[in-house]
Amino acid sequence: MATKLNRRAVLAMAGASTVLLAAPLAAQDDTLRLAFIPQENPDKLLGDIEAITGWLSEQIGVPVEGFVTIDHAAAVEALRNGDADISFMGALPFVLAEAEIDAIPLLSEVYRGDPSYTGRVFVRRDAGIQSLADLRGRDIAFADPISESGYLYPLAEFERAGLIDRPEAADAFFGRVFFAGGYQQAMQAMAEGLVAAAGASQYADLLLTPEQQSQVTWIAESDAIPSHVVIARPGLDVGLRTRFVDAMMMLNKPEHRDKLRFLYGPDGYVRADPAAYEGVRDLARRYGLLK
Repeated sequence: MATKLNRRAVLAMAGASTVLLAAPLAAQDDTLRLAFIPQENPDKLLGDIEAITGWLSEQIGVPVEGFVTIDHAAAVEALRNGDADISFMGALPFVLAEAEIDAIPLLSEVYRGDPSYTGRVFVRRDAGIQSLADLRGRDIAFADPISESGYLYPLAEFERAGLIDRPEAADAFFGRVFFAGGYQQAMQAMAEGLVAAAGASQYADLLLTPEQQSQVTWIAESDAIPSHVVIARPGLDVGLRTRFVDAMMMLNKPEHRDKLRFLYGPDGYVRADPAAYEGVRDLARRYGLLK
């Protein structure tokens, strides 16, 4: 699908931060480097990263640094180049990274007791949009071109409804299509009326203000998607990888759960099951993203 405006332009339209990338510090052999994707305002995320990396450093016993990438693809590239050792990302970027660089799944997020979630198509309540068909000729913002809940799964609902027959046909169905760079940016563009709809995670409305939340609704919901996953580059030292996982699992304990708010706010983590992502692999193959 072609992007009619670039990502930076949409961020500016939505009033989001234009600080998209905090470059990783110079690599050090004894430093664990974490890449974060900008699902929410990058400025807030930078503050969260500083808090959680400090705690992880204490638990693991080595310096831990974090940085925000522009998008999922940049996170995968950072893993490939060794600029990052571990990354937090969606299920689709993980299966692509698995195929491209043999990335290893470590942990899956849990929300409301479930290691899965859905993608939704959100609209403003006052827009007069009742169904997906009502979006013909209207503008839509997706989170990221390699996001499962922020692109592929919501887009698949238009196929299921018989409105498009392949992803490339979306350009002819919609007015304009934007990739906003994250859930919050896509939702903000929709909430402010800059686009008619947003494709994002079922929880993405929680990134809006309470007033905005009361003004939006959703009109379509996807099949279940495995939750976001924490992955490692294949060459990362096994002992360090194990210590990182053990530290992250400590966040499930009551005395440490308050720190989950610094990691996109899940309810906790479970050890990742590679088999859980087979449905995502199938969808990626159907859309030509995997062979």
